[in-house]
Amino acid sequence: MASEARRITALPASKQIIQHQGVRYTTVQEGLAYILVPEASLEEKEKSKDGGVQQVFYNPIQQFNRDLTVLTIKAYGKERIERKELTSQNNGEANERPAKSPKLSEAAAATTTTEGATDGTTGAPSDVEIREGDQVAGQSIDTAVDDKSGAAKVESEISDKTQPKFTILDALSASGLRALRYVQEIPFVTSVTSNDLLKAAADAISLNVKHNGLESKIKVSHDDALAHMYTLISQELRRKDSNGRPTGQSQRYDVVDLDPYGTAAPFLDAAVQAVRDDGGLLCVTCTDSGVWASNGYPEKCYSLYGGVPVKGWFSHEVGLRLILHAIETSAAKYGLAMEPLLSLSIDFYSRVFVRIKKSPAAVKFQGGKNMVVYSCDSGCGAWTTQLLMRNKAAPNKNGSGIFYKHSFAQAPTAGRPCEHCGSTMHMAGPMYAGRIHSAPFVQQVLDELSEASTEVYGTTGRIRGMLQTALEENMPSPEEIQAAEKQAELMRSADRATKKALATAAREAELAAVDPYPFYFHPGQLSGILRCATPPEASLKGALIGLGYRVTRSHCKPGSIKTDAPWSVIWHVMKEWIRQKAPIKEENVKPGSTGHRLLGLAKKAEDAKAAEQNEATAVDAPEAAESGKPEVLFDETLARELDKRRLVRYQMNPRENWGPMNRAKGS
Repeated sequence: MASEARRITALPASKQIIQHQGVRYTTVQEGLAYILVPEASLEEKEKSKDGGVQQVFYNPIQQFNRDLTVLTIKAYGKERIERKELTSQNNGEANERPAKSPKLSEAAAATTTTEGATDGTTGAPSDVEIREGDQVAGQSIDTAVDDKSGAAKVESEISDKTQPKFTILDALSASGLRALRYVQEIPFVTSVTSNDLLKAAADAISLNVKHNGLESKIKVSHDDALAHMYTLISQELRRKDSNGRPTGQSQRYDVVDLDPYGTAAPFLDAAVQAVRDDGGLLCVTCTDSGVWASNGYPEKCYSLYGGVPVKGWFSHEVGLRLILHAIETSAAKYGLAMEPLLSLSIDFYSRVFVRIKKSPAAVKFQGGKNMVVYSCDSGCGAWTTQLLMRNKAAPNKNGSGIFYKHSFAQAPTAGRPCEHCGSTMHMAGPMYAGRIHSAPFVQQVLDELSEASTEVYGTTGRIRGMLQTALEENMPSPEEIQAAEKQAELMRSADRATKKALATAAREAELAAVDPYPFYFHPGQLSGILRCATPPEASLKGALIGLGYRVTRSHCKPGSIKTDAPWSVIWHVMKEWIRQKAPIKEENVKPGSTGHRLLGLAKKAEDAKAAEQNEATAVDAPEAAESGKPEVLFDETLARELDKRRLVRYQMNPRENWGPMNRAKGS
């Protein structure tokens, strides 16, 4: 017997049946939001293997993306709201007239301050919103302000009722599920614009907004995302005065979320201008991994992201850096600097969170934070990076500080043949060369996650594992460690002026910093080249740690290893693995192959032949280690002591034939 259908205004509940304008819907819950999915026909159910039809506008596999985004915006927004409230407080103190002034009564001054908060010219800043219908001392704000006798008291009570504006644009909203979750789960959000080009999508969003009872906070927009953002940008440009200074309230969004089907590249120019330029958050998804993480379409990757992908095991991290490069170059032409907060390669797509801030001075560092990569893609897989420019610190004239010179970089950093195996090197990029995560911000999201309900956020286990892995990717160079220790020592004994100068120097050093160990390798790939058994991950890590190097993993691929060891050391360790633990049949290694050259089997054969000709006696003895090379010990306990926590770091296939759904179609 079919369940009794309810009206669209019924209190939302999971799996309830809603009937609206002759159509029956099933309610699907995710987080604290509910969306309506049209019931499948009997014919469609028979065609489906699992008894249901995948809906174009709801993909349950993307819950991880949505959970992560909500938690990230919450962590970002808390800090931003605190900053807005502090700015509001400081502006309020600056606008206070001294008590000795006889020209303006307290009541009139209070009225002036309140009116200034409305038009955005004086009083409370434009980021403070007074909601219509708010109550102050038992009466509405409008009525309270009219009561001049109590204006001073009313002003203080209004300040308790004001809320900093926090607005989000969900530019490609589909069902509106993200917008619904942002409002329901992020308490300080004041407004979300949910936009989609398809009329069917806009209608679905309106229906879902009505069913959730959020018409007052979610604005539904049926428009082209570019048109919507460029319209906002044109309004922002028109509110500037003759000197180029902005007047009135800015309508830019605190957060712009781009979650398209395919690439986000066409939207980047508009998005970096539509988000606030005082540290706004830009969230970007790109699902075209066949472009930025493969070698099949280098020409398309260059046209979309301004760089060429790599053919290699580390292609997904290269893809992240290509996307960041595209965002950075889109922003830089407007004097906007990009700061990556969190950049993840997830399943079949990428998700990056970056902060956008107006800073022409920071943009000057951009050339020294982009690179090309020389990759031995047809041979051993080794790589070498080449920065496009240099950001070099130099002392200023009076010796009291430093400044940065932005100059040409020396080139090339690699020859045409690979120094390890002799294969031809190929070039990829340009791409972003800085760190792809902000360690303090990732920790903020982890702290937010620790307070999250597992009933609301169903993917907390995997989010924790991926974020912890991303946090562990950060390996500062020895120079950075030494500089940080020196600065900490100076800060302890410095006066106020010196501390300020040291803080400025630290910020500039952060702007100039690049990731010294940008990519990862996979032991299985190295073993395949050498035709040997793959060493256990713990054994290989333990060997590198024993030689004095640091090791961690990449969030991009299971089994990956990131290290500060050079490739010469990595290949030495692999050769020692063969000599000590996993001997190979040399006849199985094809002459002239990469493995044959790496193992030096041609020279070994020549030496054996020469010895035979000299009638040297053969001795059955273990093969000696390479002369002049350090001794390698495969101590698994060194690696196991790194992290004993059991975390879900990588995705397991949740069901058969899962992945990106078909592109949405509609009128």
